[in-house]
Amino acid sequence: MPKARNGAVEIEYQSFGDDRPETILLVNGLGSQMTRWPEAFCERLVARGYRTIRYDNRDTGLSTWTAEAYTLADMARDGIAVLDAAGVRRAHIAGVSMGGMIVQRMAIDHPDRILSMTSIMSAPGAPGTLTSTPQAAAVLNTPPPDPKADFQAFLENAVKNARTIGSPSYPWPEDALRARAEAEYRRGFNPAGVARQRAAIMADGDRTAGLARLSIPVVVLHGADDPLVQPVGGEATAAAIPGAELRMVPGMGHDLPPGLYDTFVDAICAAASRAKTDA
Repeated sequence: MPKARNGAVEIEYQSFGDDRPETILLVNGLGSQMTRWPEAFCERLVARGYRTIRYDNRDTGLSTWTAEAYTLADMARDGIAVLDAAGVRRAHIAGVSMGGMIVQRMAIDHPDRILSMTSIMSAPGAPGTLTSTPQAAAVLNTPPPDPKADFQAFLENAVKNARTIGSPSYPWPEDALRARAEAEYRRGFNPAGVARQRAAIMADGDRTAGLARLSIPVVVLHGADDPLVQPVGGEATAAAIPGAELRMVPGMGHDLPPGLYDTFVDAICAAASRAKTDA
């Protein structure tokens, strides 16, 4: 697959539907690889008329793993580097969780490159907007079993964590969660990168004032049953952005299960369609 470059950092990316006239850039969450935007999901966006690009954040998957600290602004520039490498001048952007924070930063720092934004299960970083239930917080704060010592325990823990933060009305089959965890481990497992990404989130602080300056179409999608980034995160994001549309989804937690593919696609395409109307 092709790679983009931001300084010393190489970013692995993949493009679908290169003949489409407009592009949607998909950005992942904490520690998750671009495969969390499955090919079947990307193809649904292509079927709606959009070139679709997904990529591994730095310190994740097949992108550069670095021992140095970095910022959310650096990660936003990684996304812009992907657009440069793909030959895209302006794009619609969509991000989940930490990816939602990255696209927020991307829109604030690089407004000339962004057509529309969809912020999904995310928050603006203001105090009180990144609250989790104790069970969901434990998913982030409890190290997984050592996969080299007990791979089955590692997989069982991944399944349990996915169930804890997932969508109660759209549950994944256990075998699918187990297969995903194993595939992600084989492709690029980097727990040290998660810590650096979390530090980048915390250092970025409150984006509310920057979001208030946005003048692009924005849809904010959030699960009414999200235990990891609770609904206040989505509500605060939408309240910060002039004209933003808030879509709260009953039964949705903190994941992208197949049963919600169309819900996500509709939200992303709604923001993109508004950009065309505004133009």
